[in-house]
Amino acid sequence: MSKDQAIGGAILAVCVIVAIAYAFIVIFPDTVNSLIGKPIINDVGNTVRIYAVLIPVFIAFIAILLIGAWIGWTMATTPPPKPIEEITNEMEDKKEETPVDQPSSEAAANSAAPDKKKK
Repeated sequence: MSKDQAIGGAILAVCVIVAIAYAFIVIFPDTVNSLIGKPIINDVGNTVRIYAVLIPVFIAFIAILLIGAWIGWTMATTPPPKPIEEITNEMEDKKEETPVDQPSSEAAANSAAPDKKKK
């Protein structure tokens, strides 16, 4: 595994973990309140206002994390590129294998013949 693939895997893992943790906090606030020991929402009237902001923010945040996870997945599953030395060696080998094109007999005959239109 190359360094880029390891970084991509780490990005993927962090994005998925943060998305799951954030979704858990939003969906189960009572459980989080009991773990913290302090209520986050005290007033029922403010609950509607909080969720009016929370739902669009939740959707946007999860979308951003999914994009980050997709980038991490792409980095983790893409094979590393070939070293430049290997690519240049392949290009040199192809140049040596390709014979130099000889001009065709028709092209040679046309270039050797005098121009008949000049008089």
